[in-house]
Amino acid sequence: MQTLSLGALCGLALILAVPPAQAETIRITIDKLVFSPVEISAAVGDVIEWQNNDVMAHTATAKGDFDVVIPPKKTATLTVGKAGTFDYYCRFHPNMKARLQVRQ
Repeated sequence: MQTLSLGALCGLALILAVPPAQAETIRITIDKLVFSPVEISAAVGDVIEWQNNDVMAHTATAKGDFDVVIPPKKTATLTVGKAGTFDYYCRFHPNMKARLQVRQ
């Protein structure tokens, strides 16, 4: 039977004690035809949640990457799947623009 040194046991205990990274939920508010904040940073696996406070539907659309419909007075979510910079807008109100920067 092999025994572990005290240092190895302490190192193993430290590795086992560190919880895995948790996904973060990042909230964006839509109010009076504006995404707020306009620019956000996230990591792959994080959840983006849009809260639409307006009385009309909106979208968060990044051509070829995502298209989330956000009903009036509701929330909608997206789990970030890849790294990059995504400029997105509302298909119904193209003047509504924002940016999502995603790191690995």
